[in-house]
Amino acid sequence: MTWSIVAHDAASGAFAVAVTTCNLAVGAACPFLRSGLGAVSTQSMSNRYLGPVVLDGLARGLTPQLALDSALAGDEGRGLRQIHVVDRFGRTAAHTGANCVDWCGSVAGDGFSVAGNMLAGEAVIAATAEVFARRGDLPLPERLMTALHAGQAEGGDRRGKQSAALVITTTEDFPDINLRVDDHAEPLTELSRLLALWRVQAEPSQHTRPSKANPAGLTDMDAIEAGWRARGLDIRFRR
Repeated sequence: MTWSIVAHDAASGAFAVAVTTCNLAVGAACPFLRSGLGAVSTQSMSNRYLGPVVLDGLARGLTPQLALDSALAGDEGRGLRQIHVVDRFGRTAAHTGANCVDWCGSVAGDGFSVAGNMLAGEAVIAATAEVFARRGDLPLPERLMTALHAGQAEGGDRRGKQSAALVITTTEDFPDINLRVDDHAEPLTELSRLLALWRVQAEPSQHTRPSKANPAGLTDMDAIEAGWRARGLDIRFRR
């Protein structure tokens, strides 16, 4: 019913989850990321408690496989789960429960994993992985979206389409990008549109926001107003 990519970009330190399904609001259930540690997607009959437990295991120094095994050991529904993870060293691990709906499975590459269940066929994740591995020339967000579109072209979720999400984190305790399409006839197309809007409306001001390196962010009102004027906005702070 779902397929996803979990990925780590060694150059930027970014972690990412890109996911799509024929179900409502996949972004509310599957992606879990923690800056400096890893990215997890928990899917099939998703158990949202597994994501944080796997990340906690990585924080304790466990390998992805040990962190995954430890989390699943306490889950009596492990046969219904599909979950995969990538850590800060680019290592991956995946679990597809024995009771997941066919077609189901996973494939791993250098710093990424693709996993899916209730798919049109194995070609869905094969195409997703092949395109992600090949399109290293693209920025990470567009690379993820291009890969998911390739999987959709092979049939995607065999029930159809409904929702999609893209979450990327680098240095902060919250995502750099957190885009969701909860209900749409063409969720990947809509998510790509939102990403293009993010490039124009949000990315240019990313460096001005509060961060670990600059806890207050940009507070110079003159500089902020100048930025607004450059965008054609006639806005003034009260002084």
